[in-house]
Amino acid sequence: MTVHLEVADRVGTLTLDRPPLNALDIALQDRLRALATEIAGRDDIGAVVLRGNERAFAAGADVKEMRAMDQAAMIARARDLQDAFTAVARLPQPVVAAVTGYALGGGLELALTADVRFAAEDAKLGQPEILLGLIPGAGGTQRLPRLIGPSRAKDLIFTGRQVSADEALALGLVDRVLPADQVFAEAHAWAARLARGPATALRAAKEAVDGGLDAGVETGLTIERTWFASLFATDDRAEGIRSFVEEGPGKARFGGRG
Repeated sequence: MTVHLEVADRVGTLTLDRPPLNALDIALQDRLRALATEIAGRDDIGAVVLRGNERAFAAGADVKEMRAMDQAAMIARARDLQDAFTAVARLPQPVVAAVTGYALGGGLELALTADVRFAAEDAKLGQPEILLGLIPGAGGTQRLPRLIGPSRAKDLIFTGRQVSADEALALGLVDRVLPADQVFAEAHAWAARLARGPATALRAAKEAVDGGLDAGVETGLTIERTWFASLFATDDRAEGIRSFVEEGPGKARFGGRG
């Protein structure tokens, strides 16, 4: 299989496994979509880590596979490509991308589907599609400007240049830069901490933030208001408030209960 799912301590780890550089061919895209759909419906997964290998998180699309495709073939495939990445972006659980090595083209677009990104000190990130006479096709023209702003996104998309981990951090493209041998452990620790939290509230927070960004502030406020009131029916809310009053902040023992 080109993507593996392992679950431990309520953390689901999605590992891209198409060496050497995890080129994102059609089989990998379809497998990723299937696993994301599975994860979305699993109550035993409270957070997700997305990772590649030491050489590459993912170095982009399988250019050899694309070379054999004409316009008609890509028209037929483009929606499936976007849908595979959107399935990851819409996971209700918090997702962290552990970026090691190259995250280029579709690889960066996949990292953009995560809620946060931890990068190795020697990581290289970029959207080089313009160098092939193309534009990003798996969400890069939409998710990148929402993350780092339109001007910075256009610079990366127009030039196709690669950026270092330090520049990516300065741009807001990644959230933490770590030694390469610590990236996965830190990403897993972040995910494990959230996986022990109030699952329904985390899902609500993610939906409110993402929904508001997609649809505008008024719609976002409606989503926020609806979820805020609904959470008062959950056991985790009762435990959180009880613990705060009786024991002080940060000591609640959530069970991920709805």
